[in-house]
Amino acid sequence: MSSSIIIKNGTVIDPSQSLHARQDLLIRDGRVANIEEHGNLEGVEVFDAAGMIVAPGFIDLHVHLREPGFEYKETIASGARAAAAGGFTSICCMPNTQPINDNSSVTSFILEQARKANLANIFPIGAITRGSKGEQLA
Repeated sequence: MSSSIIIKNGTVIDPSQSLHARQDLLIRDGRVANIEEHGNLEGVEVFDAAGMIVAPGFIDLHVHLREPGFEYKETIASGARAAAAGGFTSICCMPNTQPINDNSSVTSFILEQARKANLANIFPIGAITRGSKGEQLA
């Protein structure tokens, strides 16, 4: 069974379509199905976004998740939660961890933690040299 929601009355901003207008979004099964003004559709959940901006998910190219090694500062899960709460669907995490992200085992660890968190796309950035000191890059 498909699920649908209409986000009504929001200001839709979509640079890929040069769109900046008050529109409604019809979302089916988690994907935008249509952008236009809709009447109330039977059996469709309605979210009133009056006074709000509706935009594609944001991407942050420079975040410090700190895990592994400095979990007391930030974990991958807590960073992903913060990103999702702020409208970021994708984040790129810097390699200043301990151990530093300069090999595939650290990258694999980060990707596995990101998969477990399941809140945002997380793209690990690798160090360009081996043996850097992660804390000094902070």
